[in-house]
Amino acid sequence: MSDHIRLLLADDQALVRGAMSALLSLEPDLEVVAEVGTGEEAIARAADLRPDVALLDVEMPHTDGITATAGIRSASPGTHVLIVTTFGRPGYLRRALQAGASGFVVKDTPAAQLADAVRRVHRGLRVVDPALATDSLIAGESPLTARETDVLRAARDGSSVAAIARTLVLSEGTIRNHLSSAIGKTGAGNRTEAVLAAERNGWL
Repeated sequence: MSDHIRLLLADDQALVRGAMSALLSLEPDLEVVAEVGTGEEAIARAADLRPDVALLDVEMPHTDGITATAGIRSASPGTHVLIVTTFGRPGYLRRALQAGASGFVVKDTPAAQLADAVRRVHRGLRVVDPALATDSLIAGESPLTARETDVLRAARDGSSVAAIARTLVLSEGTIRNHLSSAIGKTGAGNRTEAVLAAERNGWL
């Protein structure tokens, strides 16, 4: 194992990406070999460059960081993934680890701690923000079925039941049943509250 750790950074905010790159590049044993703005690019560059560690944001357009984690682990099995995100949501942590991430930290982590997290992930260790780990245990797994999750995702933009039914190729009655069930499981008063509750917990 080389002492030199090659990094790929993926974040759709160029300023954040640039700042993270500048900070990590100050460390003598860390080298940023690629910076990208989407999950698709992250997977492609990981397959091409085979970096030691990929640092991914969760919320990126099209392919999010959790989906990209699975893609990177498949395309470059030797690459460890560290999620670095603004959104410390319990459901995100659980889903990221299930997708193959080795670590999950929030963006306000001090630079020295972030660099240490990179080194630990590179050594094959798991690194998880302690507060987030506790929250994840308390929140538990998502109570929503895969179909209920799909329906709430489709309802995010305020689409009508008819529009959601067309999108998911289901009957309007089925959509209403799934929405009703999701509202009950999230303890919400209506579908808008159900979407917000599911987003807050990182289930969508």
